[in-house]
Amino acid sequence: MQTKLEIIFSKEQLSEVSTQLLQHFIKYKIYTFRGNLGAGKTTFITSLCQILGSTDDISSPTFSIINEYHCDYGKIYHFDLYRIKNLEEALDIGFEEYLYSHNYCFIEWPEKVAKILPNTLVVNCELSYISMNERRLLAWAD
Repeated sequence: MQTKLEIIFSKEQLSEVSTQLLQHFIKYKIYTFRGNLGAGKTTFITSLCQILGSTDDISSPTFSIINEYHCDYGKIYHFDLYRIKNLEEALDIGFEEYLYSHNYCFIEWPEKVAKILPNTLVVNCELSYISMNERRLLAWAD
């Protein structure tokens, strides 16, 4: 059975929506984020990390591909796969080991690794631009 969550929110509601997402999908630790450049993927992930208790400096891992943060629940792995060229590059950095580490994994540009993402352990998130101050979150899991 598929479970869904759809919310239109403002920047001021980001913390509340992040909390709602984590509570709605409480048993999940792998979250993928799709959306155009500027849709707010990294901003949303920053909010999720803060809700989980991270006090680390959270930034986009555009060039490093992966950032590791610490939180109340262990580690958080934040991936930005925009710059990888193929699945082999993801495998070379040990991507699968991170997925099955039982830590939170937040993955931007997941289409690059879609073939190896587990079907039943993932929350799929799409962020859409509505206006300068509003975004739409559509999240689902099978």
